[in-house]
Amino acid sequence: MDLRDSPEEAAFRQRVREFFHTNLPRGWRGVGGGTGMARTAAERDFLRDWQQRLNAAGLLGLEWPKEYGGQGASAAQVAIYAEEAAACGAPQPLNVLGLALAGPTIMAHGTPEQKQRYLPKILSCEEVWCQGFSEPSSGSDLASLRTRAELKGDHFVVNGQKVWTTYAHLADYCMLLARTDPNAPRHRGISFLLVDMKTPGVTVRPLRQMTGEAEFNQTFFDNVVVPRANLLGPLNEGWRVAMTTLASERGGAGGIAMGARYFATLTAIVQLSRQVNRNGKPAVEDALVRQQLAQFFVDVCGLRYTASRIATMLRQNTGSGVMSSIIKLTWSELNQRMQNFVMELQGPAHQLVAGSPHTIDEGRWQYEFLRSRANTIEAGTSEIQRGILAERLLGLPRGH
Repeated sequence: MDLRDSPEEAAFRQRVREFFHTNLPRGWRGVGGGTGMARTAAERDFLRDWQQRLNAAGLLGLEWPKEYGGQGASAAQVAIYAEEAAACGAPQPLNVLGLALAGPTIMAHGTPEQKQRYLPKILSCEEVWCQGFSEPSSGSDLASLRTRAELKGDHFVVNGQKVWTTYAHLADYCMLLARTDPNAPRHRGISFLLVDMKTPGVTVRPLRQMTGEAEFNQTFFDNVVVPRANLLGPLNEGWRVAMTTLASERGGAGGIAMGARYFATLTAIVQLSRQVNRNGKPAVEDALVRQQLAQFFVDVCGLRYTASRIATMLRQNTGSGVMSSIIKLTWSELNQRMQNFVMELQGPAHQLVAGSPHTIDEGRWQYEFLRSRANTIEAGTSEIQRGILAERLLGLPRGH
C-alpha cells in the first residue's frame, strides 16, 4: 500500500497549510490554555470566528456529505487536515460536539425537516451543542439512566440530571437521552431528544476539574418542555440512535484527529528529550529513552492507520462499533503512557505548576498529564471498551 500523497492530496495539503498560515493570528496558541476549549467570552468569540473561517474556506465538515453542507472529503483528506492542524497546533472549532457528534447523528436518524433545521446552523456555529448522556449514577452503565421524559400530547416534560456535560455553559442545544417508558427493558424505553438549552427549567452548574478549568458541567432539568418534533429517531428507540453518536465519538474522524494529535505530541516529547538531562547527558542519548520513543512511534502509526480504516468504514456504512472501541481504548491509554513518560523525563521539575519561572514549556506537560486522567473514563471507560471487544469481537461470554 502506497501511503504517499497523491497529486490531488498533495494539493489539498498545500491548501490547508496556506489557510493556517494566513488565518491563524498572533496569540492564538493561548486559547483555552492550549486545550482548545473556550474558558472566557473572548476565547469563545475567537473559536466561533475560527469555525466560521474554516467553513468559508471549505475546510469544515470535511467528512460530512455534500448534500448536508459538508465537503464529502476522502478519509485521506480528513487525515491530512488533522495532521496539518496538529502540526501547527491549530485550535478546534467552537462547535466541535455539534460537528463530530450531533451532526452525524442527525444525518443518520433525523427527518428531512430536522436535517434542514439543525445541520446548517451547526456548520455556521449559530448553534453550539452539548451532549447529555451521563448521569451521577449512570456513566459507563448508561442504560441505567433515570432522567425521565413524559410524553404529553405534542410535547415531552423532562425531569432529571446530567453530569460531565462538556460545553453545557455555552451550548444552545443538547443531545439528551431520557427514559420515556419506565416499564421497558433497560436498553428499550429510552428516547433521544434535541433540547433547547434556553428552555425554562434548564440549569447549568460548572464542575471545577483538577486542572483548574471547568469545561464540564452538571445540568438539571426541572419540568422542561420539549416539543415532540424534537424527538430524534423513533420513540423509545433512543439507544440505537445513541450508538451512532458513540461510534462517532470513539472512532472515525475523531480517531484520525487523535492519531495526528499524538504524532505531534510525540514530536514534542522527542524535542523535550533533547532538552532535559539524564545522568549528565541529554536524555535522548539514553538507550532506554530511545527505545520508549521508538515504541511510541509504532503505537501512534498503528493508531493513525487504524483510524483511517474506521473512518472509511463509517462513510461506507459497513459498521465500526467494535473497531471504534479499539480506537478509543488505544488512544486513551497511549496518551496516558506518553504523559507518564514525560513526567519521568522531567524528573523533580514535573512537580512544578504553570506560573513558576522554572517550569518546563510553561507547564504544558503538567496540564496534559492531569487532563489525561480523564481519557480512560470519558466516552466509555477502558473496562467498558474491553467488555465490548471481548463479547462482540472475540465472542466471549458476557461478564457478570
